Amino acid sequence: MKRIELLDTTLRDGAQAEGISFSVRDKLAIVETLDDLGIPLIEAGNPGSNPKDIAFFEAVRGLRLKQAQVAAFGATCRPKLAPADDPQVQSLLCAGTATVVIFGKSWRLHVTEVLRTTLEENVRMIRDTVAFFTGQGKRVIYDAEHFFDGWKADASYALRTVAAAAEAGASAICLCETNGGCFPEEVAQATGEVLAKVGGRSAVGVHAHNDGGLGVANSLAAVRAGATHLQGTLAGFGERCGNANLATILANLQLKMGYECIPEERLPTLTAAVRRVAEIANIVLADDMPYVGRKAFAHKAGMHMDGVRKCAHSFEHVAPERVGNERRFLMSEVAGRSAVLERIRALAPAMDKSDPAVDAVVKRLKHLENEGYQFEGADGSFELLIRKTLGTYRPLFALERFRIIGEHPASETTGAAAMIKVSVDGADEVTAAEGNGPVDALNHCLRKALERFYPGLSGVHLTDYKVRVLDGNAGSAAKVRVLMETTDGRMVWSTTGVSTDIIEASWIALVDSLEFKLIHDREQAAEASGRHDKIEQ
Repeated sequence: MKRIELLDTTLRDGAQAEGISFSVRDKLAIVETLDDLGIPLIEAGNPGSNPKDIAFFEAVRGLRLKQAQVAAFGATCRPKLAPADDPQVQSLLCAGTATVVIFGKSWRLHVTEVLRTTLEENVRMIRDTVAFFTGQGKRVIYDAEHFFDGWKADASYALRTVAAAAEAGASAICLCETNGGCFPEEVAQATGEVLAKVGGRSAVGVHAHNDGGLGVANSLAAVRAGATHLQGTLAGFGERCGNANLATILANLQLKMGYECIPEERLPTLTAAVRRVAEIANIVLADDMPYVGRKAFAHKAGMHMDGVRKCAHSFEHVAPERVGNERRFLMSEVAGRSAVLERIRALAPAMDKSDPAVDAVVKRLKHLENEGYQFEGADGSFELLIRKTLGTYRPLFALERFRIIGEHPASETTGAAAMIKVSVDGADEVTAAEGNGPVDALNHCLRKALERFYPGLSGVHLTDYKVRVLDGNAGSAAKVRVLMETTDGRMVWSTTGVSTDIIEASWIALVDSLEFKLIHDREQAAEASGRHDKIEQ
């Protein structure tokens, strides 16, 4: 099988996304996640740019990675300086990585207006810097910054710059589509010209951005033109509109185009890895992200669901389990009885379609939807509905009472406080917490009370909270529907609540959210214990 070398730049280019700030611990956790997935190269930042990156490169040496290599990133030497005399170049050596990624200028405009040097001097800087690192025994990947803009402005000079890097010993020349505005046919043509220029001396790759929505398409176009090295960020986030989404790229290449990017046995861990990186970065992963999003294999229409059950590939371009995702049948008035049965069988595999419990769940579903509930985006609440109807549900805590106190004017971080009393197996817990609103205060307070009994809740947090007014003509007495999305860094689930009181609706969704987590934790612990007992026997 043909191979494509992937380089993940989440820790460098991804860190330039708005709202992203990684600690050293965050960076180490992402390195371990990418290594577990099978990504071969991890670009980890510029060791000379800030104290945090210096600390990271010191710490990462202590990790025992399975197969990934961490690469330091930096610029060519400055004009009129030899690489050995440039402190920034020397800082890359101090990082101690076997691979370094060096970027330089390909666009005449940048050479004369940004570097303020001559075209000849720029070529010298590229050639000498690459030669310096290869002379130190380093593997060098040369990133040709703004290559495609430079190629469109003056193809001859752009090609000359990458040829200098190849002649100096760069193992790969990566063409950076830095502004993200090219089309696939442009990327393919330029990649082909570079291959004709440096082919046989260096591999050729592409680093695409998503400003035109074509980051993945441009990356795949480069592969079709002969590129064997691709760069991107696993979850797609990065500066401006983001980088090419490496998860989508590798799934397309490996499942559809006959290339190997990561070990085949690691492909089913893709969804979990992307969600883990998003969790560490503290971003909400797009539900409609190809392959790994929650909606990627979601079906709502009854006819579609029936088709999936009879012939899955008629409505799914790949099997969800191949990338570690799962099929979801969205529960609604258009779902149909067979879809409900499918969800019931996930909890009770032996359930027959003639069982009265199926009718009971359908009847309850229709009643609640008539009250304003919507379960198509609330899989956690619907699972609890099934458990309650089947009689397998047991509450794991009970509310004795709670009180919400609002403040005006509110501070920047707190505008409300909550006090709560809960009971777990006869033991009471009374606690209080503040929040930036009544629902936030209640959320913090309930978790604080329950963590005494269920420490696993410490890693659970809300990732989305939506409120919809269902009957606006009723004014302030209108019924509202709350939808909450929650994660523990591994699973993502959604719950819902409906009431004329927004606090009560939020409470219903919040309780469902925590009970869903606790029930699954308990069942997984029981399953693990059963496996352990079998091993012991």
